[in-house]
Amino acid sequence: MKITFKNKKLEQLVENDRKMVKELGRLRTAILKKRITQLKFACNLENVRHLPGNYHELKKNRKGQWSCDLDQPYRLIFKPHKNPIPTNADGQYIWIEISELEVIEIINYHKEK
Repeated sequence: MKITFKNKKLEQLVENDRKMVKELGRLRTAILKKRITQLKFACNLENVRHLPGNYHELKKNRKGQWSCDLDQPYRLIFKPHKNPIPTNADGQYIWIEISELEVIEIINYHKEK
């Protein structure tokens, strides 16, 4: 899949191993690199749906975004480039039609509550 980043700072972080380790620690860096690799080598979002990492759609104020696990409680948050996001007749997102993503953030979004 094609992956872009919300901003230059996030892109530079993900592309610089030394900076990642300094800011995120060794464990989170290793898992983040694995998740980014999984996404890059997938043809579409459906290809990662059942891989380790718990790829899932978010709800409520984060509807239209997806998440996958890093080290607890941190998540990698991303959204499809397609706007509107492809849906079926029941309003469910069609994962197989999503082939370009924008990485939005690395966060513990459960703190937001």
